[in-house]
Amino acid sequence: MPTQQDLDQYRAVQHAAKRVLSLLAEQIGASDTEHSIAEKAHALLAKEGYPETWYYDCPALVLLGNRSCVSVSGRQYVPQHEAVGQLNLITIDLSPANGEYWGDCARSFAIEAGQVTECPKLLEFQNGLLFLQDMHRQILRLAKPETTFSQLFEWANLKIRQSGFVNLDYRNNVGHSLASNRDERQFIDANNHTLIGQCGLFSFEPFIRAKGGKWGFKHESVFYFDTEGSLHEL
Repeated sequence: MPTQQDLDQYRAVQHAAKRVLSLLAEQIGASDTEHSIAEKAHALLAKEGYPETWYYDCPALVLLGNRSCVSVSGRQYVPQHEAVGQLNLITIDLSPANGEYWGDCARSFAIEAGQVTECPKLLEFQNGLLFLQDMHRQILRLAKPETTFSQLFEWANLKIRQSGFVNLDYRNNVGHSLASNRDERQFIDANNHTLIGQCGLFSFEPFIRAKGGKWGFKHESVFYFDTEGSLHEL
């Protein structure tokens, strides 16, 4: 388990990312693009005191429209200029850093009538957003320190398939550990039998699309176990 001092440092970065996502939801309009949203996100992160990123040179990975289902590494990501318009889905994945302390937070935002809405009318928006929120509630109950990365992956992937969704991640995983070096991350995939209680903090980030659907959804948070083995969101 991380020390309290480390948790405080991680929490500060993660909470800054959450604040920026909340601010962006209020600022996004129909004329915005991946490029303009990524620039706004970076500026807001810098204003929060976190201009640096641990994820290559990609503090904000923004996908929208016909790219909402695209899974791409930050190493290759280039923001595009397609306008948000009146109806869309936008995923914003933030990766701020303060030295060895990382934040990692992603949310998908439904756009209706040219604005972000928390209560979309489109059924595909409702289903995708609510499904991921429910998965994050369930992981708090189900994951234990002795759960392996592969077991967590198998549970998540089974739930995704049984609920009528597909996993879009190009690495075919649903998250990763936080590390001081991005190449040392351990991924929540079928082949990693490490106990998640041994890794300190980890992100959980299913990236999904409804079977036959048009839109790709992501919801990412960071978790850790306390001294009694209970899982908490950072």
